[in-house]
Amino acid sequence: MTATLGHSTHPKTPAELGYRLPAEWEPHAATWVAWPHRRATFLGPFADIPRAYARIIRALARHEPVNVIGTGGVLDEASARVGGAPGVTLVDIPTNDSWIRDTGPVFLVPRNGADLPPAAVTWEWNAWGGKYPPWDADAQVARSIAAREGCTIFAPGFVLEGGAIETDGEGTLLVNARCVVTDSRNPGVARDRVEEILRQNLGVDRVLWTGGELAGDDTDGHIDQLARFVRPGVVVAARQPDRRDPNHESLAANLALLESLIDAKGRRLEVIPIDIPPRFSYDAVQLPASHLNYYVGNRFVAVPVFHEQTDRRALDTLAACFPGRVVEPLPLDVVVRGRGGLHCITRDQPA
Repeated sequence: MTATLGHSTHPKTPAELGYRLPAEWEPHAATWVAWPHRRATFLGPFADIPRAYARIIRALARHEPVNVIGTGGVLDEASARVGGAPGVTLVDIPTNDSWIRDTGPVFLVPRNGADLPPAAVTWEWNAWGGKYPPWDADAQVARSIAAREGCTIFAPGFVLEGGAIETDGEGTLLVNARCVVTDSRNPGVARDRVEEILRQNLGVDRVLWTGGELAGDDTDGHIDQLARFVRPGVVVAARQPDRRDPNHESLAANLALLESLIDAKGRRLEVIPIDIPPRFSYDAVQLPASHLNYYVGNRFVAVPVFHEQTDRRALDTLAACFPGRVVEPLPLDVVVRGRGGLHCITRDQPA
């Protein structure tokens, strides 16, 4: 493992240097979004997708700066739709796709106020286990953003997507083994070695392995669809009461598992269930519609809604979990046709 900044290198890990992975609710410098252009990723009319992204970007930019990446004609389209919006900056970085939660850098902050330069981990990227070639441009996105922001760059040489990890900012990491300990990402790497890599590179103290999956989710079970911290010691978790829905059984098992887990501070997790829409589909294809794929920013929490009966209760629950923050309901029934959600298309950069 080496870290780079300009031409400098050193062999220490982020944990050894005093970095940690912050919680999403900590102050942000900006949100990053990649402008959509890969039609094959989305079901249905693609013209709906840029319009949906534009609405989301404008909503987020009311609360904090938003940096939108793309290149050539892709960036030209982004400019035409959101270039004049207050708080939006266009950045020329090539992409293959628009799921920047997974392709972007994972930013770190100093532990205990240490005097350290900004840093980021740039994981390897292979399009969720080789599902959507080509991915050559997306494999460079994390490094391009981190270099632009003047970060010390840590490159562990390990495949990991940003949507696969969730932290409380106090040393606890939630991870679903299905999308990390797998030969499609990291062949031959055992779980204990994966834990060591995560602890060293994210500055966390305890890795909690979870389960669950959603029908239609091509990420193999990203945690940001299933269970999220709302504060240290407390998580919300996806639940599907409809026994006819294929998600019912796996989500019930994951809820029970979460309730048994102990965090890095010795607390048993408090688990708050949030029901997700039953059998949500487009053109007979079930999609991973989850209110858990929310995004927490500066003084707000943006929550995916799907014009379903579950919307109102999810909004009320998350409003109670994040007192003092504006709750922004954002329709995601179009974006979810790409089998992802609001958290999947955003990348937070801590202040």
